[in-house]
Amino acid sequence: MTDQLPMFPLNAVLYPGVSVPLHVFEDRYRALVHHLLRIEDPAERLFGTVAIREGYEVGDHGNQSLYRVGVRLQLTDAEARPDGTFDVVAVGRDRLQLDRLLTTGDYPVGEVTLLSNPEVDVPAELVEQAKATFTAYRHVLRSIAGDPLQGELPTDPTYLSWTLAACTPLPMGERQQLLEAADAAERLVLVTDLLRAELRAINVITSLPATEVARTRWSPN
Repeated sequence: MTDQLPMFPLNAVLYPGVSVPLHVFEDRYRALVHHLLRIEDPAERLFGTVAIREGYEVGDHGNQSLYRVGVRLQLTDAEARPDGTFDVVAVGRDRLQLDRLLTTGDYPVGEVTLLSNPEVDVPAELVEQAKATFTAYRHVLRSIAGDPLQGELPTDPTYLSWTLAACTPLPMGERQQLLEAADAAERLVLVTDLLRAELRAINVITSLPATEVARTRWSPN
């Protein structure tokens, strides 16, 4: 079933279960936050995001090329600043597919289809391989750019797959592949392969992970 949802495209790929802070300054996204805050039930303060393949978060949406698979977010905290901007926090709820983006209103609205996250049996060996590979990557990265994860890895395979995807500094295209993976098992296989490739690259370029060269800074909106 197709639903309509306020949309906030970003120069970043987000994941379910992961919190993200955003500084909201552009008029249309300030209007989006005002709309959400008028919703009485905090659990219904929902909006969507997809990553911007090409273009910018500010300016004409006609100059943007968007990925189609993104995330539905719930606004969990909003602080109004004296200049009319907002500092907000949102948490990823589930995945969505953007079928159409409408930009004629006060803020962008997407016609979206919510995507299922199938429950699959994930082999324990696959979980342990993913954890071991990330632990090795984490150990190397700590001495280069700091710890990519605060706390311990989750035990649930689905949440583990999202956590590893979120914590690994990969180029946007690879992060999008992780978001679009069909299930937790496929995602853990993919993130393990990507982490191993990162470890091989770090052995060649020890000053920074190779993906740091490819990444660009991004504004929240």
